[in-house]
Amino acid sequence: MRLIIVDDEREFGENLKQLLEFKGFAVDWLDSAEKALNRILLYQNEYDAIILDLTLPHMNGMELTQRLRGENVTVPILILTGNGETTTKIALLNSGADDYIVKPFSVDELVARINSVLRRPAVTVPVIFTAGSIRIDTVKRRITIGDQPVELSLKEYALLECFIHHPGEVMSREQLSNKVWDFAALTLSNVLDVHMVNLRKKLKTEDDSIHFETVRGVGYRLVV
Repeated sequence: MRLIIVDDEREFGENLKQLLEFKGFAVDWLDSAEKALNRILLYQNEYDAIILDLTLPHMNGMELTQRLRGENVTVPILILTGNGETTTKIALLNSGADDYIVKPFSVDELVARINSVLRRPAVTVPVIFTAGSIRIDTVKRRITIGDQPVELSLKEYALLECFIHHPGEVMSREQLSNKVWDFAALTLSNVLDVHMVNLRKKLKTEDDSIHFETVRGVGYRLVV
């Protein structure tokens, strides 16, 4: 899943980006609300969630949230705040934010809250996704075939999660690359293919519970 962080403190923003990448997310970081507004309006379909600091200069997180909602941006928004007062929390939610987290926080709590808002799309994705002998726990990110655990790399799991959100749909190469790698990443065409080969091998079962169909010239489709 792809996230964008908006925070004007470079050290905090870069550290948070790195920590979330260790958790398997593709993450972009911007240091101003103005840059973020332009980026999100142009590429809103590429992002699964937006993480905003409340105390941004010139346009704070609440104002940016209101601007985005005014432009009909429906991407989930989670605001980082140092103010835990009830009135502040209510104001954040009323501004259009989906959730907030009070600083200081652990990265595990942040990931839990991100996963929570990601489970609120128009088409709800089940916590446990099953297909034949394959079982995928989308909260714990655990995969088993029968009783045997399957170990995926972070990028392999991120790709799998894209397909789980769009079963039966053709996912273009561009869509997959944009969801799994950030803007700064150099994603050569064969990188996606290598990850797909590995994903197919690891999820191969005797009954072909799920398989990935190559749509020539377009991308891939998850067939369940």
